[in-house]
Amino acid sequence: MKPRDDAPRANLFLDEMEVGDRFESKGMTLGEADIVGFAREWDPQPFHVDAEAARRSHFGGLIASGFQTMVVAFRLLYQTGFLVDANLGGPGIDELRWIKPVRPGDTLRASAVVTEIVPSRSKPDRGTLRLAVEARNQAGEVVMTATLVVVALRSRGAQPAY
Repeated sequence: MKPRDDAPRANLFLDEMEVGDRFESKGMTLGEADIVGFAREWDPQPFHVDAEAARRSHFGGLIASGFQTMVVAFRLLYQTGFLVDANLGGPGIDELRWIKPVRPGDTLRASAVVTEIVPSRSKPDRGTLRLAVEARNQAGEVVMTATLVVVALRSRGAQPAY
């Protein structure tokens, strides 16, 4: 990985990125209401929605859904602005791992490192970007890792050919 002097950079296209580029987010604190609200809607397991049941669980207290951790990390990375106009969506997430529980009051930060850039052979206006993503809590502990696969336009002014 080569260090970049011009970070942070915003609204990049595939041809403007290099393997090793790193993007870091600001923080977001998750309160108990945030965790319970998300879980009631999307992942209503007792250790996400019921503080007393969570205390009795092997987690010893309320924790955020791993899915919430993932979407918070994604939002934080998106808010950095490094990949906005070029983003054509993605075919998936590889190697998603929840390493450590996220608890009420934790402040999450996300980072992404470009690990691979592959121009498309069939559609020259775009390519695939692989990003190694980490979410960390306020103590700097890794709570989640994933590899995001994103399809992105290669250059400014390119119009996607569908």
